[in-house]
Amino acid sequence: MLSVCLEVIMRYFLNRPLIWVTEVTECLLLYITFLGTAWLLKEEGHVRVDIIVNRLRPKVTAFFGIISSLIGSFVALVLTWYGAIVMWDKFQRHIYTPSVMEIPIAAIIIIIPVGSIMLLTQFIIRTVKFVTIFMNDHENS
Repeated sequence: MLSVCLEVIMRYFLNRPLIWVTEVTECLLLYITFLGTAWLLKEEGHVRVDIIVNRLRPKVTAFFGIISSLIGSFVALVLTWYGAIVMWDKFQRHIYTPSVMEIPIAAIIIIIPVGSIMLLTQFIIRTVKFVTIFMNDHENS
């Protein structure tokens, strides 16, 4: 945020733009997204409709949690697999960004498989938690 504010000041008030800010900001936004999703899932911070979820029995909530976690695991697995293939291809072919900084694209997109593995791990942990809740509630019924 500070670099973007600095860029605005330099560009519009001093007429001396910084050429690196946009590219670095784009990379950081990608990294923030893929590093933050696993933590957000761990904290159960993703958006959900509480007015509906809070009215369901724990067993039903756990069932939907299992389904959503399995779907999320599949998506994270696909992102990990495809992200690793694309990253490795860019790394082997030594492809760089077509910009002044010429950052290796593999260094930018490596966060996709890394972050997706962390997300997959959290989805697996979440699935196990919901299966445990579902089975314990099933035994008490």
